[in-house]
Amino acid sequence: MFDPAVFAARRDAFMQAIGPNAVAIVRSQPERLRNGDAYHSFRQHSDVLYLTGFVEPDTTLVLRPGAETERVIMFVRPRDKEMEIWDGRRAGLEGAKATYGADASYAATELPAKIGELISNCDELHYALGLDEEMDALIASTIHKLRKTEKRGKRPPRAVVDPRFALHELRLHKRPEELAAMRKAADISTEAHIAAMKACTPGMGEHELEAIVNYTFRRRGGAGPGYTTIVGAGENATILHYIENNCRVDDGDLVLIDAGCEYDHYTADITRTWPANGAFTAIQKRVYQIVLDVQVEAIAMVKPGVTLDEIHNHCVRRLTEGMIALGLLGGSADDRVTDQTYRKFYMHGTSHWLGLDVHDAGVYMHDGKGRPLEAGMVITVEPGLYVAADAEDVPPELRGIGIRIEDDVLVTATGHEVLTAACPKKIEDIEAACRR
Repeated sequence: MFDPAVFAARRDAFMQAIGPNAVAIVRSQPERLRNGDAYHSFRQHSDVLYLTGFVEPDTTLVLRPGAETERVIMFVRPRDKEMEIWDGRRAGLEGAKATYGADASYAATELPAKIGELISNCDELHYALGLDEEMDALIASTIHKLRKTEKRGKRPPRAVVDPRFALHELRLHKRPEELAAMRKAADISTEAHIAAMKACTPGMGEHELEAIVNYTFRRRGGAGPGYTTIVGAGENATILHYIENNCRVDDGDLVLIDAGCEYDHYTADITRTWPANGAFTAIQKRVYQIVLDVQVEAIAMVKPGVTLDEIHNHCVRRLTEGMIALGLLGGSADDRVTDQTYRKFYMHGTSHWLGLDVHDAGVYMHDGKGRPLEAGMVITVEPGLYVAADAEDVPPELRGIGIRIEDDVLVTATGHEVLTAACPKKIEDIEAACRR
């Protein structure tokens, strides 16, 4: 957990952004039942983490910038000796104030009774509708009740505002403590990818490589994967979000691993592709070099003022030229970009924001146009080529080849910094890392 002063400064910045006549409500997602009486592992909502560092479920943060008292209110689970025997220690109402910066704290069960008083007469309620049906219903019923009390001086908020316009803009620009966590996550993730390269041998299972990656994350002090680890061998590498990881790695396969460690709640996001037997075939090497060249060019474009659309469009153009050179497409690059037939082999975007979430908060467009990059933003750069095993009208030797190369890139005042630069990606470096 960061210094409590970090979270206090974030709350102050958010409250200043929404103004004195607004109220913000940020709530944890509910725990989800897995089966029987066992729950899925709980991970706090990133907005709650960003503003408080509080990791327990059933938590609601209410911020009231214009209030004279109780500007920061937390509704949390009270201390409970019986439940703490079963489920672990709780901060309780006392900890919410002493450790997490609340001016006032109440039991989570008190929220329905108190919410009307907290949001009445504000101009804007900053709350993310559509994430929690139970909380949405409580907000809606509270607004309905407040409409009936306007004659007595308590009216509902005049507008419900998406918090992306204030809170997520803050999250998009990373501060030094955030970048330190992301560099650590990148360092651990790099070690995990190299460990998988060194361990990989034909005949092993995808699940064994997944185990090596996730073990490294935990051994180095990370929380585990920031998203489900992808290990695709052979034609499985052509499935973008392949997470079964239950097939055998065969001699001659390419292995694609997309995995990032979460450290201090911030995640890395690295993809590397390498030959299972340690040596690329001639055709694998040719396709890989096309993707690598495009990725290096795209990273070189990253600097303030450039848009993600410009980076993506460059990758589309260069990859389309590569597809034509490989015989995957015919005609001119202009025509194939215009008719979008390139999407048969490159169907995803090139970049996304990265931070507390693997697809982090922050809008991508301003006034209908791609927003220019600014210092402090962190993005991925991840071009790829994917030729399905049953693809028609393509050279047979290309079928079943899937290659993606992904790095995490910080936008700096003068250009960029590749946070994941230590992870091998040149052909000679990949093959060297695969040697045991």
